[in-house]
Amino acid sequence: MAKHDPNLSLLFHALADPTRRSILTRLAEAPARVTDLADPTGLKLPTVMRHLSVLEEAGLITTSKDGRVRTCAIAPEAFSPMRSWLDERQAIWEARLDRLDKFVTNVMKEREE
Repeated sequence: MAKHDPNLSLLFHALADPTRRSILTRLAEAPARVTDLADPTGLKLPTVMRHLSVLEEAGLITTSKDGRVRTCAIAPEAFSPMRSWLDERQAIWEARLDRLDKFVTNVMKEREE
């Protein structure tokens, strides 16, 4: 069984919400002020702040405050554990499918003989 990384649960939980994914998409372009992130969502600022809190707790974003302005930036290195986990799953399934393909090919050859 694969090692359980508790951070994976936080990461996948953070990405489970479409609002948070859209915030991350926006932050992938450049850092942004919280008010700029809130405007396109149509949500009230406290709701957006809760979404940002989830993203920050998962380590997907960082925030900084300059006076009254809070700015958010994406933390791309935080995606690494998810990428590794997904790559491992992909390798497992590709190997299984390769074995299935060989099995089916052998069965078809035996039937032809």
